Amino acid sequence: MELAVHNKNGEDTGKKISLEGSIFSVEPNDHAIYLDVKQFLANQRQGTHKSKERADITGSTKKIKKQKGTGTARAGSIKSPVFRGGGRVFGPRPRSYSFKLNKKLKQVARVSALSYKSKEEAIKVVEDFSFDAAKTKDYISFLQAFDAIGKKSLYVTTELEKNVYLSSRNLKGTKVTVVDDLSTYDILNADHLIFSENSLAKLNNQLGK
Repeated sequence: MELAVHNKNGEDTGKKISLEGSIFSVEPNDHAIYLDVKQFLANQRQGTHKSKERADITGSTKKIKKQKGTGTARAGSIKSPVFRGGGRVFGPRPRSYSFKLNKKLKQVARVSALSYKSKEEAIKVVEDFSFDAAKTKDYISFLQAFDAIGKKSLYVTTELEKNVYLSSRNLKGTKVTVVDDLSTYDILNADHLIFSENSLAKLNNQLGK
């Protein structure tokens, strides 16, 4: 499969670039995608949640009533969970939500996601470019050239071009990343996937084995 290479103004340069069939034309593995996206989202969680249990409550340790003769259940502490203001039973504690996935499985997930985008014809290729200064309007013009205004877009480069990144930073729904940091979640989350010419060549070398 071949794609036309455009310049940053959306004009066809006349060049073509091949998409590796082993990356962009495989049978997607949905379960691998599910696991990789699940891990990505789990890693975003801080896990700092904490509720006060009875040991964390400030209160008297005095026995609040006698053991027998009251006609009601025994009660040994005002900090008991059965009383208002007492500690919480089995409340959340700080924890890490991250879990391990094999590199090969994550690679299968990325390839599957790229194959989905290829079938949707959501992949575009652009010549490597940079901006003279960090201006949001320049990146908006770039998105307009690829009909990506108002839609989620992901621009993938070989190395992070500072002015391009800064120009995109204030725009909602758009992201600039390098090919080494490309994740399954980012691929699936984008309506438009735009690769720089060199980043696509690097991706072919990384995954096309």
